[in-house]
Amino acid sequence: MDKALVGMCVNERRFVKIPPKLAYGSEGVSGVIPPNAVLHFDVLLIDLWNSEDEVQIQTYLKPEKCTRTIQVSDFVRYHYNGTFLDGTLFDSSHNRMRTYDTYVGIGWLIPGMDKGLLGMCVGEKRIITIPPSLAYGEEGDGKEIPGQASLVFDVALLDLHNPKDGITIENQQVPESCERKSQTGDFLRYHYNGTLLDGTLFDSSYSRNHTYDTYIGKGYVIAGMDEGLLGVCIGEKKRIIIPPHLGYGEEGRGKIPGSAVLVFDIHVIDFHNPLDSVNITTHYKPSNCTVLSKKGDYLKYHYNASLLDGTLLDSTISLGKTYNIVLGSGQVVLGMDMGLRDMCVGERRTVIIPPHLGYGEAGVEGEVPGSAVLVFDIELLELVSGLPDGYMFVWHGDVSPNLFEEIDKDNNGEVFLEEFSEYIQAQVDSGKGKLAPGFDSAKIVKNMFANQDRNGDGKITAEEFKLKDQEATEGHDEL
Repeated sequence: MDKALVGMCVNERRFVKIPPKLAYGSEGVSGVIPPNAVLHFDVLLIDLWNSEDEVQIQTYLKPEKCTRTIQVSDFVRYHYNGTFLDGTLFDSSHNRMRTYDTYVGIGWLIPGMDKGLLGMCVGEKRIITIPPSLAYGEEGDGKEIPGQASLVFDVALLDLHNPKDGITIENQQVPESCERKSQTGDFLRYHYNGTLLDGTLFDSSYSRNHTYDTYIGKGYVIAGMDEGLLGVCIGEKKRIIIPPHLGYGEEGRGKIPGSAVLVFDIHVIDFHNPLDSVNITTHYKPSNCTVLSKKGDYLKYHYNASLLDGTLLDSTISLGKTYNIVLGSGQVVLGMDMGLRDMCVGERRTVIIPPHLGYGEAGVEGEVPGSAVLVFDIELLELVSGLPDGYMFVWHGDVSPNLFEEIDKDNNGEVFLEEFSEYIQAQVDSGKGKLAPGFDSAKIVKNMFANQDRNGDGKITAEEFKLKDQEATEGHDEL
């Protein structure tokens, strides 16, 4: 048998015929093998090893890019099929649909696996053959693995990190112009693709067609992302690699397995700070700039509106008409109201408006994203001076001491809306009076009439009629 087994391969089958002189000779084995018996053996070789054998490694797939390999004390996640030399499967992480997660080189694994995993890259696949002396030895594991068994592991490495790792930044693309970098407390909007180290996608803001919006440096996101988003520029793109102790830890979350390294490819769309005010940059101001816009003025202007990343939202130029407002009347967002003040006709400026002075967290559905910083390029084309604060009509000269009688043309002691409207319009047409610009004149007059009609009976009497400066309290927009 010693001679017959030499040169055999695992899973090889031989029929061996042994004459008595090379077997049990003339004596045989009492009660089992008679003397001078020829022995016939049907042999199937299951396993073989040598006491001097070491771990054997056969790599059959290795990524072109391998920036890091497994070192002692690294934590790894890998899939494997475990078989004996004859191909019999004794264990598989694939069947459990869960990776095997462990430290390498510190005794958490059998010695042969500790050695066999060293030097692997993420994405690499190798076959590790381990002799029993570096596996479960003479005793086996007491379950599936018999004593003196050689083990074969087909391993695919999915992930690796070291507990001492910090975040890693790769493929950083910074815009040429970067006037401001993000700081703790800023509110940031960004797109991202989130993958595991093996490339498995677990989340994407692009698929939702909505940026991820969050404060940074305040613990609103995982620690690694909090760190990776500090110091970025608007428009910047980069890859942030986050070890699990700065990600979702041993437990994982949703589609993210426990102890997983996370890879985020991010694109910063915009950011601001809740303490930000409107930022105004003047590009052109006429030399003769004496009349400046103020609250109550009626303005006509052109604008291009965009996001910080350059995405165009709206343009009056493309529509071929100006945008017209009364400054300070709430007809535009507060930031635009602030940005249009102290401006002269012909001036051009850029106004950057943070969301809390723009459209806030909600934005405008289908037009302006929530929490978006807005950029307006503005040119003021026309300015009509408004009235003093609180007035909707003013006189250009002295007021007639017999004002009520002049309005009451039929001298019946009562003024109706039609009489009142005709008189006010006549004063405006003659240049003796002025209505607040930018509003519906009929509505202004109707409002003035209602304020004078104190009992609401649809007519004004001499007792009800008072001028603005005769009012005991403020709050009426009448004469």
